[in-house]
This record gives sequence, C-alpha cells and structure tokens, in this order.
Amino acid sequence: MFEDIKPHIADLRKRLVYSSIALVLAFFACFSVYEPILNWMMVPVEAVLPEGSMMVAIEVQETFFTALKVAFFSGFLVSLPFILWQLWLFLAPGLYDNEKKLVVPFVVGASTMFFVGSAFAYYVVIPYGFAFLINFGSTVVSVMPSIGKYVSFFTKLLFGFGIAFELPVFTFFLAIIGLVTDKTLKDFFKYAIVLIFVVSALLTPPDVLTQFLMAGPLILLYGVSILIAKAFNPYKNENDEEYDEELEDHDN
Repeated sequence: MFEDIKPHIADLRKRLVYSSIALVLAFFACFSVYEPILNWMMVPVEAVLPEGSMMVAIEVQETFFTALKVAFFSGFLVSLPFILWQLWLFLAPGLYDNEKKLVVPFVVGASTMFFVGSAFAYYVVIPYGFAFLINFGSTVVSVMPSIGKYVSFFTKLLFGFGIAFELPVFTFFLAIIGLVTDKTLKDFFKYAIVLIFVVSALLTPPDVLTQFLMAGPLILLYGVSILIAKAFNPYKNENDEEYDEELEDHDN
C-alpha cells in the first residue's frame, strides 16, 4: 500500500518545493519595493483617520516585521497563479483527459476570483469597517493605530475575502468531476447560511455592517454556485434516469 502512494508523495513534495521557490522569489522581489505597497495598504485607513491622527509603531522592531508581512502577502498574491498551477498538476493524474484540459480555466478563474474578493475587501469592506471603528469614540481618545496590527488585520481581511470568493470556482471543479450536484448545494443551503455568517463574524471587524458586507456577497456566490452545479452536473432522480433510458431504447 505504501508503494502505491509513494509516487503521489514524491509528486506532492515536488509541487510544494516549486511553489515554495516561487513564493520566496516573489517575497524578495516585493520586499525590495515594500514601501509603495505599504503606502497602498494604508490608503483606506488614512482616509478615515481624524485630523491630527497618524499610524504609529509601538515597538522598536515593528516596522521591520511589518515590512516582512507586507512582502510575504504581496509575494503570495504575485505567485498565486503559479501555486494554483502546481496544485492542478498534482491533481491532474487522477482526472480524465477532458478534465485535464481545464487547467487554464481553473488557474485563471481561481486567480481572478481571489483578486476580485481581495479588491472587494479593499474598496468596500475596509473603508466602511474602519470608518466605523476609528470614528467610534474618537472625540474622547486620540486615534493612533499600530501599523503592525493594522497590516495583520488588513491582510487577514483580504485573504479571507479572496478565499471566500473562490466558492464558484471550486464548485465548478467539484461539479465537473461529479462530487457535487445542484441538489447537494440546495439541501445544504440552510446550513451554509449559518456557516457564512459565522465565517463573516470571524473575518470582519466586530460590527454588523461589515459582517453583512461579507455575508451578502457570499450568499449570492452560493446561489451562483448552485447554478454552476446545475449546468455542469445536474441532479437526476430515479424517474428522470428511467425516462432517459426509455428514450435511449426508443432511439435504438
């Protein structure tokens, strides 16, 4: 049994090594230009800071570790298409020939949806969320956010939205290989609603507005996923299958 999985383990190790090399190269490239990237990250919060407030570093090493976080997250975004390609190459041996041809749609679609989710977080969720959090009580205290904590929270939000927006892409893949149908997703819908709001509460600031800004698109994407599953792997009950068989026999 071990001999059977040995080639898969070797292939997994190779894909992980290639992905790691791509991530490291992208990390160093982004680290060399981390300042403009950091300035871009700070735009949403600086737009809502009260007059006289500014971002601060509360620890001596904070700016250095912040630069590392910025470079790592940026490097991940840059190398994401290559990492997704390596993931597909690892899965490809278990697919049919017609399914293996979907590598380009998978890589392009998954990368695009991740960037769309991250863009939605950057241009919609973060401005509204931070406007509420920063302006709340700003007349009583001076608001001076920590740059390190802000970047950590920023990257968490962008990564969370990016992963969440992958739902239609992975539904398409699972429908193509026959693992999910539209009925499966419909039956799970009421549980999915609860799960979506739980994930939204964990990934967004603690206010209702930003939670709904994440939950709303996710519910919409879940509906799109049902349509995708129906198009590529529609559910058929026993009566439908018997009817199809009768039609085939009649044609023959």
